[in-house]
This record gives sequence, C-alpha cells and structure tokens, in this order.
Amino acid sequence: MILRRDRAMTAVLIMLDVAFHAGRSNAVSAADIAERSGLARRGIEPLLQALSRSGLLESIRGPRGGYRLGRPRRDVTLVSIIEAVLNDDPEGSDGPQGPLFHKVIEPCWSGFDTKLTEQMRQTTLDELVRQAEEAGLKRPQSEPITFSI
Repeated sequence: MILRRDRAMTAVLIMLDVAFHAGRSNAVSAADIAERSGLARRGIEPLLQALSRSGLLESIRGPRGGYRLGRPRRDVTLVSIIEAVLNDDPEGSDGPQGPLFHKVIEPCWSGFDTKLTEQMRQTTLDELVRQAEEAGLKRPQSEPITFSI
C-alpha cells in the first residue's frame, strides 16, 4: 500500500534531491543527500541501493563519486520510485486484524490506494523539479563561474 509509507516518501525525496542537484551529468554524495534531507546517511543507504538496483539511480565509485539519475527525469514516475523501494520491503502482517478491518477499512483503503497510485503514475520527477523551482528553490550551477581579467 502506498498510503503513508515513510520509506516511499523518503525514496521520492532522495530521487528529487538527485534530480534537482545532480541530474544525469553530475553526481551527489549520499552524505550531501542525507544532510539536505535531515536524515541519517546509514538510514538512506538501503534506499539508495534499492534505487540503484532498479536502474533509477546510477552509482558512481571513486573520490568524485556519488549518485546521478539512471534515466531522464521525465521518464521517472513516482510509482516507479515507490515500487523500487517497496519491493525490497514487503509489508508484514503486524497490522490491524478483525472483521471491521477486513470488511470495511481494508476495501476502503484499497480504493484510496488505487486512486493515489494512478495519480502518482502520471507524476514525474520532471514535474517535481519544476515545482521546486517555482517554489523559489535554487539549483546549483552546473559549473563554477570563473572570471578572467
């Protein structure tokens, strides 16, 4: 289920951070992603690995390594991000039980989930980057500006 999954929201945040700060040509480090998002690096590492395994992120080794998008941001939907990390984290059976849950809440939640999934299938990283820019967030310069006299 997509509704209220912290792992899914964190994965979307990671992908948006990479799209916003690195794109497909530059790379950003896991430490930078963690710092900007206010998360622990060790907490996002499993998500970075899952996103890399799915091909959504490309992992670059070495001193100038890090992560960059594995596909153009217009081709990455929110559903593809969420599916990549939720497939690595199957839901447990520790949730609610009983007839009210199974006959009323679960079908209702499933309907919400279906509608939300369809909307997320139509939303791309490209749209989120545009929203970030419209909100006044500044993207880093792709190359440092140098002046010569």
